Amino acid sequence: MKYTAHINIMPHKELLDPQGKAVSNSLHNLGLSQVHDVRIGKHVTLHLEAANEAEANSLTTEACKKLLANGVMESFEFSLTAN
Repeated sequence: MKYTAHINIMPHKELLDPQGKAVSNSLHNLGLSQVHDVRIGKHVTLHLEAANEAEANSLTTEACKKLLANGVMESFEFSLTAN
């Protein structure tokens, strides 16, 4: 069966996000002072084949842990849809 995994990868909340801070400061300089606490992350879409949803879940988790997310600095969450 074919699945699509939508993965969001974000820096841990405890860590500083210099890219998010730079965007926040730039937004304030543009007059958008109502915006606070910008965090910048990644969105990854994977198309995969698996026997069932449990296997697709396992494959996606493995891809995140081994390559897509740095476990020391980032966390991930994902959702699966069957195609």
